[in-house]
Amino acid sequence: MDFLNFIEFKITDVIDIVLVAALLYYIYKLVKGTVAINIFIGIVIVWALWKLTELLQMKMISSMVGGFMNIGLIALIIVFQQEIRKFLLMVGSTNFASKRNFLRRFKFLKQEAVSTTTDVDAIINACERMASSKTGALIVIERNNSLDFVKSTGDTMDIKITQPILESIFFKNSPLHDGAIVIQENFITATRVILPVSNDRNIPLRFGLRHRAAVGITEKTDALCLVVSEETGSISYIKNGDFIPFKNKEELAKRIKKDLEQ
Repeated sequence: MDFLNFIEFKITDVIDIVLVAALLYYIYKLVKGTVAINIFIGIVIVWALWKLTELLQMKMISSMVGGFMNIGLIALIIVFQQEIRKFLLMVGSTNFASKRNFLRRFKFLKQEAVSTTTDVDAIINACERMASSKTGALIVIERNNSLDFVKSTGDTMDIKITQPILESIFFKNSPLHDGAIVIQENFITATRVILPVSNDRNIPLRFGLRHRAAVGITEKTDALCLVVSEETGSISYIKNGDFIPFKNKEELAKRIKKDLEQ
């Protein structure tokens, strides 16, 4: 009977497991590809050793490791200060109250309410033209997460998207070409934006700062990024910190439109 009580699950147990799994997933996203992953594994090993010594009633070593674990919170804050900052930034930048996010929950009632108004074709055509002339570009498309924390690093704009406007912004002699632009709905809302650069060691060395910045912002938010390489003239599409492959501009447009409607 005690055994049956032990294996009996309550709804709170299921919620607890889901929350722990989600927390571990976000921790993994924050530390993957960095030195912090090795530190995190080391802390897990020390914690497992502590519990093992307690189980075996090895009082002396258990008290020593336990004392270390008791001050572990302060050590964690010091060691993982950058990762903690990233986590809080990721949580704090989520715009739960956005109209679009709210309507998405009810898209089965009114599908057209969540369709994107962004002129994706104009963006891709501009990228293609810039790629042919090897004009570097970094375009960030805002979705649900607010990008105000990076917009403040650049110049505020309110320009409707057109292909000529995008090309003129990234023209090499333009005063606005340096940095990224942020697009919200069908408007360019900021230019010369400075983005956080990813420290992921898995990014191939052939990619420069533009690509690392695109990976960095898509790791921390749900934004989409398009990068035109100044060296090779290639176009990259980045989402959730990953490079998304595509065969041609038609497939790229289809992917972006689908991602914007999610």
